[in-house]
Amino acid sequence: MQKSIIVGIGGTTNGGKSTLAQSLQQRIPNSCIIAQDTFFKDDSMVPADSHGFKQYDTLDAINMDLMMREVELWRTDPGVYLTSRGAGPPPETPDQEKVYVLIVEGFLIFNHRLLNELMDMRYFLEIPFEVCRERRCSRVYNPPDPPGYFDGHVWPMYLKNKQEMEDTVSGIVLLDGLKLKEDLLASVCEAISHEIQILVGKH
Repeated sequence: MQKSIIVGIGGTTNGGKSTLAQSLQQRIPNSCIIAQDTFFKDDSMVPADSHGFKQYDTLDAINMDLMMREVELWRTDPGVYLTSRGAGPPPETPDQEKVYVLIVEGFLIFNHRLLNELMDMRYFLEIPFEVCRERRCSRVYNPPDPPGYFDGHVWPMYLKNKQEMEDTVSGIVLLDGLKLKEDLLASVCEAISHEIQILVGKH
């Protein structure tokens, strides 16, 4: 039986989720990332509210069935999953000695009950409103954000989704997204490494 850990990296838009997830993947052996952003539905399938704002900040805008199938593919055989994506482990290392780590990254990963229930570790990056707006406005999206989109939709939906998450999910470690990236990486990496050592019986 292959040993595995699923780590969730959630948080606000532009809060540093992707950067942390990618850094973890580079540091942790036998790990890979499944990012929620890659499962957005086509723009034509995302409805708009009464203000004309596209409702991207909801689970309905994401093909969660497809994302869950991808996660299940990994869970079925993490080693085969890694190999199929060109990141296979060295063949001389027996599978039973490995711990495979799946990093699930996204802004609504903890709001999807079935996905959340699969996670062994949960982290949520937070940054203040002004910092978030500044970062969001400095990025280019396709389709681009319309005027007033952040204040009128993105941030209010973030607060709504975060409240829902806090009401229904436990065991989330909150991270200060303003901390040095190196410090955030070190603390999360240490915690994951500790869990890996427990699984291989070295702790």
